[in-house]
Amino acid sequence: MLHILVLFSLFLLVSSAHGGVVDFCVANLSAPQGPEGYSCKPPAEVTADDFVYSGMNVPGNYSSLFNDNAKTAFVHQFPALNGHGLATARNDIAPGGAIPLNLHPGASETIFIAEGSVTAGFISSDNTVYMKTLNKGDLMVFPQGLMHFLVNTGEEKALVYGMFSSPNPGLQGISEALFGSNLPSEFIEKITLIDANEARRLKALFGGSG
Repeated sequence: MLHILVLFSLFLLVSSAHGGVVDFCVANLSAPQGPEGYSCKPPAEVTADDFVYSGMNVPGNYSSLFNDNAKTAFVHQFPALNGHGLATARNDIAPGGAIPLNLHPGASETIFIAEGSVTAGFISSDNTVYMKTLNKGDLMVFPQGLMHFLVNTGEEKALVYGMFSSPNPGLQGISEALFGSNLPSEFIEKITLIDANEARRLKALFGGSG
């Protein structure tokens, strides 16, 4: 009798788990985002176009500061990623350019070098630097929440794709956080030892204030 009860309980567990599975959940971006992501767009309103994103087929213009361009396909740009635990990005980096120190609080990132060569690395929580020069076809993983960077150390343009373990990995640039914000320059001097005048100069470049 006991084994019958156990089998029946397992059947109910499997049945309920299967019943909760949906094929997809295209994000309804007009609704608020919760801890588990966005609510689903009504299936009757979903079309094949929802599952296609063409925003990364051409490179963008290089930034004047770091000679790079990053295009993202996160859930906000590509709502079909909602609930799938993945996202992607395209990074075009000119020779000598860089993707400066940044982190993703919500995801790990794996980069794939499609063209050129870059020196990439991340800094662990014990301040150990893991850095390697990567060539076409190489991959490298940046653990979730750790600061990382890429520098084009080759002689040609580098094309690097990033794959993330969340549809909404988040992004915080370290320079943007310091110099693109309204954190007063006097406090930046105290917490970083960067002279307040230099902090103001950098704020002018990054659009910050204070």
